[in-house]
Amino acid sequence: MNQAEKKKTLIVVVGPTAVGKTAMAIALAKHFHTSIISADSRQFYREMAIGTAKPSKEELEQANHYFIDSHSIEEDYTAGDFEREALIRLAVLFKSTDVVVAVGGSGLFVRALCEGLDDLPKAPEELRNRLNLEFHNSGLEPLKERLKAVDPMYYERADIDNPQRVIRALEVFETSGKPISYFLKQGQAKRPFQIITIGLNTDRKFLYDRINKRVDIMMEDGLLDEVKSLVSYRHKPALLTVGYAELFDYLDGNISLETAVDQIKQNSRRYAKRQITWFKKYGDTTWFEPNDLTGVLAFLQERTSSDEDNCN
Repeated sequence: MNQAEKKKTLIVVVGPTAVGKTAMAIALAKHFHTSIISADSRQFYREMAIGTAKPSKEELEQANHYFIDSHSIEEDYTAGDFEREALIRLAVLFKSTDVVVAVGGSGLFVRALCEGLDDLPKAPEELRNRLNLEFHNSGLEPLKERLKAVDPMYYERADIDNPQRVIRALEVFETSGKPISYFLKQGQAKRPFQIITIGLNTDRKFLYDRINKRVDIMMEDGLLDEVKSLVSYRHKPALLTVGYAELFDYLDGNISLETAVDQIKQNSRRYAKRQITWFKKYGDTTWFEPNDLTGVLAFLQERTSSDEDNCN
């Protein structure tokens, strides 16, 4: 196979929060002299910087990043929107390179990029506002129970402790009369590039210590002020998430700041556990320690070499 025919490759780096995905993605991008597509459901938003653990200015300077600070929290940006825009960006990037790196811990957005999503019904704004108000007034449990009743299949496999996911699933059901699993169980879309998924994981205690320290650093860096600046947008799905929901609860006077920070740490650890579970079930993922760049590069060399041999 000559250079012009060489198969294009998307390397997808996945894993739990705080494990070191950004560092690995940058190392791979530098090795392959390529760019990074962010598949994180919250790093799109310019106004959400501290609580989303975006790459630092120094990290962003080490490789071209796309889909970071690309949208405003005022916009509704779905996994389907990301799929369409990311595929356009990849088509452009692959004109000048054979390899692109994608990175993210958001299972739905990774799936949208790699497999495609069926067009989900768009919910009326008043329905979304009503569900968000229910969540604000009564918490997540009643919404989870409703989801379990109308869509047990999605309930069993989705991140049902994520308010954004639960509310979106209920929106789909109430808008269309069909469960979200009906729309998600269609066939996988074919991509004009091969996908190699790298999973990062490490000792659970070490990971949880990293998460706790990251939350402390976020608070020192001004996360509370960031949350205060977003109060008028608190109904937006991206803000019904870990690091923001707990501090809104503090600002409402329901809990102390110390309790809010403890809850952020606890909920972040739970989220990491769910991410690991999801990605272990997802696709053909090969797992590495987050600092094992040598092992990852050797694996990628073996995979891409074998794929080229099969094409000859």
